[in-house]
Amino acid sequence: MKGTQLGEFEELVLLTIALLFDDAYSVAVVETLGEKLERPMSLGAVHRTMQRLEEKGMVSSRFGHATAERGGRSKRLFTVTLAGEQALQEMRRIRNELWAGIPKTAWSGL
Repeated sequence: MKGTQLGEFEELVLLTIALLFDDAYSVAVVETLGEKLERPMSLGAVHRTMQRLEEKGMVSSRFGHATAERGGRSKRLFTVTLAGEQALQEMRRIRNELWAGIPKTAWSGL
């Protein structure tokens, strides 16, 4: 398996794939992530990130059924793997520890 570290955008894409669960394909990820971040997303950037996550073993993909609305083409659906779930859980643990360790006085100057 290639590197197991997640960049920020990789983490967001991986979380979105988990959120969409059984309907996670490139366009759905772009639309959902764009809504959550309240900014437009590049299909190319998201698609490349999904490929990179697959190379890292954090997601797996399969082809769904061909549909008439897609001109007979099938969607490539992505699913979070155990390695992806573990990476997300570790990122969550680290972030929670960091947030919990910030003294309340750290925010008093804001």
